[in-house]
Amino acid sequence: MLGSLMRLLSTCWCPPGRSSTGGDIDDDGQEGLLWFRDIGQCAGGDFSMAVVQANQVLEDQSQIESGPFGTFVGVYDGHGGPDAARYVCDHLFRNLREISSVSGSVTSDEIRRAFLATEEGFIALVSQLWNSRPHLATTGSCCLVGFISQGTLFIANVGDSRAVLGRKIGSTSGIAAIQLSTEHNANVEAVRQELKAQHPDDPQIVVFRHGVWRVKGIIQVSRSIGDAYMKFAQYNREPINEKFRISEPLKMPIMTANPAILCHSIQTSDSFLIFASDGLWEHLSNEKAVEIVHNHPHAEAARKREMRYVDLKRIDKKVRRHFHDDITVIIIFLNHDLLAKGFAQMSTLSVRSALEH
Repeated sequence: MLGSLMRLLSTCWCPPGRSSTGGDIDDDGQEGLLWFRDIGQCAGGDFSMAVVQANQVLEDQSQIESGPFGTFVGVYDGHGGPDAARYVCDHLFRNLREISSVSGSVTSDEIRRAFLATEEGFIALVSQLWNSRPHLATTGSCCLVGFISQGTLFIANVGDSRAVLGRKIGSTSGIAAIQLSTEHNANVEAVRQELKAQHPDDPQIVVFRHGVWRVKGIIQVSRSIGDAYMKFAQYNREPINEKFRISEPLKMPIMTANPAILCHSIQTSDSFLIFASDGLWEHLSNEKAVEIVHNHPHAEAARKREMRYVDLKRIDKKVRRHFHDDITVIIIFLNHDLLAKGFAQMSTLSVRSALEH
């Protein structure tokens, strides 16, 4: 299964400027439950994207927005349904552009405000539709964002998607894998300690269930956009599904949409960035993913369109969910000459993953 998964995702790991037939390309395509965007150019360099659907309804969403302002990358891994991830894809970048329009630049504080504004908007939608669509209260989305502008990279994250940097090692052919994002998953000891410190009177704030640690025995991630049932008492009641209801009174939010944010000055040795939902990292280590991007053979890339993987594609989507999660991968191949020139003359680009829902 791992080998098939890696080969299937090789669509996204084609070296910059090369198509499956060896020519320059800038288009997208779809093969069954795989959607891909071959090499295109954004303000930070070249990029490619791939999405593999496993859930009956695709819960992942993703986007690249680029122009004179820089490059925005978003990977939104939904859970409980696609609604929150779709909402984030529609509103987060728009909120960031609106918030940063006054200063004309992007800061960590403005990214944080954009996350919280998106959260506020989605919770307002949950409230508005409570009587007709109460299940919206149990949908949420992890949210991983990268923003590149003027030689600076911002990484912001809620949930357990991950951003990894591939950095060249000196004058050698080696490559180092550097994780840039902070994950908010109860299986991480630091996250469990954080939750226990925030809820000292709740011995059941984290529970080991079905082989993993879960917040209140329900959900693995501790931060997200959405999941209103874990944040506001008025949404933790009937008619939501009983499995989401918490027996004791919800006195304070258990989860938060406040992102962890890193600011990184891009170095000439920084080669590429991998943004991916947790479905990828369940199968690949940071080092293995970076190695694949760095060393992916041209010969294998040239054969990628002939790789149909009938064994995977014949599996019904509902059954396939037992094999792996929806997977989204976006790779930015950094172009330092382009970064040095600035983005003033860059044309506007907007790309979203295009699998049908």
